[in-house]
Amino acid sequence: MSQLKNYTGSVYGGLGHLLKAYCEAQHIAVPEQLQQVQNLERFDYVIWRDLLEDLNHLNPKTGLGLEIAEHVQPKHLGIIAYLALSCENLGEALARYHDFHRLIYDGSPLVVEFNHPYASIRWEAPEPHPTQLTDEIAIALMVQFLKLFMSGENINLHEVHFVNVAPKNISVYEQYFRCKVRFDQPKTQLLLPVTEAFKPLKTGDHTLQQLLLQQAQALLDKLPNSTQLDQRLQHAILTGLQKNQYQIDFIAEKLGLSVRQLQRHLQQQNTTFQERVQQIRFMLATEYLKDPHLSLQEIALLLCYSEQSAFQRAFKIWTNQTPQQWRNNNTTYNP
Repeated sequence: MSQLKNYTGSVYGGLGHLLKAYCEAQHIAVPEQLQQVQNLERFDYVIWRDLLEDLNHLNPKTGLGLEIAEHVQPKHLGIIAYLALSCENLGEALARYHDFHRLIYDGSPLVVEFNHPYASIRWEAPEPHPTQLTDEIAIALMVQFLKLFMSGENINLHEVHFVNVAPKNISVYEQYFRCKVRFDQPKTQLLLPVTEAFKPLKTGDHTLQQLLLQQAQALLDKLPNSTQLDQRLQHAILTGLQKNQYQIDFIAEKLGLSVRQLQRHLQQQNTTFQERVQQIRFMLATEYLKDPHLSLQEIALLLCYSEQSAFQRAFKIWTNQTPQQWRNNNTTYNP
């Protein structure tokens, strides 16, 4: 993750859209500073903290961060939401969140430890001048992230801890998290029963997943003799790219074939495995480029390119344009 060091002290631009969505739902005039960050890929963590304090001034209430987090949608979370589409259970999604959380919310280092019977999810060194509001929205965003992808089941938390002084009305927090909430604790953390990690996630009915699968099917329809195996191959490559497990040996095993059998099938379709992977990479690239908050570096990461320059070269071959040129010419975005 060394290539992500430059993200220190910033948050994902989609969180600005989350705050705007909250303002609109509450019929609050959108502050000028919040308007100014709407089209940014990222903005400084200090600005994020100030925006939260502005909203707290406009609409003061206990548990404001919890209320804001309830409005979160996958589009507000960017790369983590895309990656979570391929996760099979809560533990895998949590591991993804741990690996990439700095791309969304880079205020404090996140640590995930499994010490039976609980998993501890905590923020180690707090950011400068932590507040109850920044802490509670960090935890609430994680909980909402996990809930977004659950298969209709609730997440059963054991306890939630905050380092801050207890407010007068703790019940707001206990009703939200549905567990014991303690204040004046050594660390801000979630305690989650390890058994929760095996709960399945939903992916098949997710809007973005459906969109990508529909586009994969459109690619498939262009083949002269499309078969059920081709459909399974498209889906395996699509999800494999999201897990960085898209190499031919992984995919062949997923399909119950030998590498040679898969190669022979593709020869009959007058194509190769690499050509099929590149087709799906291009389809995914055009979808990711429609999200203005995803940087080219993040898109390259989502497409399993080791370097952004490799992604740019491939895209130039596909379209005779750079990714940024294509994005400028083909996207309009409504937050």
